Amino acid sequence: MPKSVTKPAPRLDAIDRRLLAALQVDGRLTATELAERAGLTTSPCLRRLRRLEDTGVIRGYAALVDQKMVGLPISVFVSIKLEKQREEELSRFEEAVRRCPEVVECYLMTGPRDYLLRVVARDLGDFERIIKETLTRIAGVASIESSFALSQVKHSNALPLNVD
Repeated sequence: MPKSVTKPAPRLDAIDRRLLAALQVDGRLTATELAERAGLTTSPCLRRLRRLEDTGVIRGYAALVDQKMVGLPISVFVSIKLEKQREEELSRFEEAVRRCPEVVECYLMTGPRDYLLRVVARDLGDFERIIKETLTRIAGVASIESSFALSQVKHSNALPLNVD
């Protein structure tokens, strides 16, 4: 797997930030509606939008799905400690996690644990299956600790963009 290269972030002006803020609230805005919210006409708005997409500031568009409404009401935060923290072991673990659809977020961490995962499940039995059939079978996993979320207090996909 090739190393990821971090590109420098493009400079964003106030108009770019207004465009992004509007799209974070409603990704289905028409070009005309988006242009109005940013204080532009449609053509310059579309050029800016294309630049934001081309430079990777906008990574894509998606529907936000309610996990409870689709039968996945359980969120579990799983801390993983690997036996060794060498690049090869980290890469092997990350590739295995990418293949597990129930793992919806995965972070490489500092501190006593190597990874923090958010796993969604139908119920306790489903989570047990995920642990037994997936996570414990990944080579190099030394320990697994789980914490069940009782309720979600806040969740947001919108970044604080400091829009005037």
